[in-house]
Amino acid sequence: MPRKSKINALYVWDVWNEEVIKISVNQMAYVVFYTQDTWLMPGQYIVVMRNGTHVNQVERTARRLRAKAAKRGYLIEIQQTYSGAFHGFLVKMSSDVLHMAVKLPHVEYIEEDSSIFAQSIPWNLQRILQNKHETGKYSPPNDGAKVGVYLLDTSVQVTHREIEDRVMVTDFNSVPEEDGVRVHRQASQCDSHGTHIAGVVSGRDSGVARGASVNSVRVLNCQGKGTVSGALAGLEYIQSSLMSQAIRPVILLLPFVGGFSRTLNAACRKMVESGAVLVAAAGNYNDDACLYSPASEPEVITVGAVNFADQPLSTGTTGTNAGRCVDVFAPGDDIISASSDCSTCFTTKSGTSQAAAHVAGIAAVLLNLNPNSSSAELLQQLLHHSVKQAINPEYLPLNHRLPTPNMVVALPDPTSTLTGEDLLCRSVWSERSAAKGLATATARCRHSEEMLSCSSFSQNGARAGERVEVISKECLFRFGNGGQGVFAVARCCTGHKAQCQMLESPQRGADAECPPDHQLTGCSSSSSSGDASDSERPLHGIRRACPAKRDVTSYASCCHTSSLECRLKEHDSTGLSEQVEVSCEDSWTLTGCQGLSHGSVVRGAFALGNTCVVHTSGGDIGAAAIATCCRHRLSHNMYNEIQNISQYI
Repeated sequence: MPRKSKINALYVWDVWNEEVIKISVNQMAYVVFYTQDTWLMPGQYIVVMRNGTHVNQVERTARRLRAKAAKRGYLIEIQQTYSGAFHGFLVKMSSDVLHMAVKLPHVEYIEEDSSIFAQSIPWNLQRILQNKHETGKYSPPNDGAKVGVYLLDTSVQVTHREIEDRVMVTDFNSVPEEDGVRVHRQASQCDSHGTHIAGVVSGRDSGVARGASVNSVRVLNCQGKGTVSGALAGLEYIQSSLMSQAIRPVILLLPFVGGFSRTLNAACRKMVESGAVLVAAAGNYNDDACLYSPASEPEVITVGAVNFADQPLSTGTTGTNAGRCVDVFAPGDDIISASSDCSTCFTTKSGTSQAAAHVAGIAAVLLNLNPNSSSAELLQQLLHHSVKQAINPEYLPLNHRLPTPNMVVALPDPTSTLTGEDLLCRSVWSERSAAKGLATATARCRHSEEMLSCSSFSQNGARAGERVEVISKECLFRFGNGGQGVFAVARCCTGHKAQCQMLESPQRGADAECPPDHQLTGCSSSSSSGDASDSERPLHGIRRACPAKRDVTSYASCCHTSSLECRLKEHDSTGLSEQVEVSCEDSWTLTGCQGLSHGSVVRGAFALGNTCVVHTSGGDIGAAAIATCCRHRLSHNMYNEIQNISQYI
């Protein structure tokens, strides 16, 4: 919370100069609380009576003050009287009335009212901290001071104590007229959403990155409504501003959603290609985020919302959007931040806008550590530091449970040594294919990511395996005979700094083999018959290859770098289990995941964090999960050094 500095204002009557003056605490024999000027509540005063004053004298003094003020044209309002711990009253009045109040009999002094704050971290800030041992203190690795944030929102109350001197209002304004004829455009209404969001990003007490600068670009009107054309104009304005006065690194926060717009998505994609990081709200419609823009744009970091119990945000008939287009979740329920009602007011708001603001703040902290990170690298860092499997899948819609990432953002652990050159991977799911023969759908990595493996998954095992588009590096799947559709899952990675290529077997039934001095990071296979394609165990000896059965085409992801090393890790199912898992060890990253049938039908394989998950039809025959785990030798050595040092801390 804020530091203590100046004393509360104490007002007394100077009998020699006949004026009201502020005095220092040393001139009075009273103990007062210390505060900051920004905590003061103008126009609200505590009138303290002398010791021995009776209750009826308090009420009489209040009446006399009201009468004297009215005679001079001032209206005052007595809010409360006190007769327990001290005698006095709370009054709302102009500062011009002070000289009348301090001259009244029995008045000892007058103190200007001010805000007080609970000395604990709000739940949302506590949630994103990983150094839990510092209870009651919000201490991120840095304050994001090197990062600029463009906020596309409503207008912002820049005089609020939380964001004063931290927000610059640009001259851009593109909003539609408000609906209805009885709209009152009070500043507090027009500034409500933008002020709250700006406070979550960089507020003095409620902010995640308290040193980040925020540039307000108004694209929403007083009702929080805008247009796609207005948002496009806002993006164009920002792009022009960055060309004339480069701000690097820069984050664009888009705390709004509209219906799917190909044009808006394309404009956001172009901003990412120019070097910006875009963070967007997933939407509050309890729906598939892929149906909305800019949430559906793959190059944008799309954020869903959770409550304090890590459950997906749900408020009545509305709730956070979910699905494969959501990248990560963040706190979004009852978030305390700046209120536009007054310059010292706070309020709580809920939604995916607040969740996106948390991610923008954490992104600023991460970019402050690694300013040259691309948007894809930053997303991988966000996911690396996130709390995995925090959300109970039962609270997610059934059709979105697998594709929705089960991760809640967190700030980096103080001991983390992660850099932009670490090997990091994530899973990207396609939409589910149509339930008809040989229907296809595609999973794609981001522009600056490499696809290191490709797998598929079907609820009932009816699949024909994966087909990899070698040139475009796309993971395609083909629907098999019967069933409910199939998902393709691409394993997308950054930080490897390797020359990677996807190689296809020269003919069906032949191995797809990596060239010498290449590491095998993943295998895929597809069947020409339309039947389920069972994988063969990858070869990781002198020959690094993906074997294929008869009439099956195999694909090998091969990377060339002297620092990369890979190995297989395998685990067999036991008993009647329909799921088998195997995880890569610490310092190793899962790059490939596949199932090896021992006779049971393999429904498919997919990576869940650093774990390879294989679903089977069950029975007593079972299957095996095979994980391809890779790491940089340099990162491994550094990891060991940190582990050794930590033993002595």
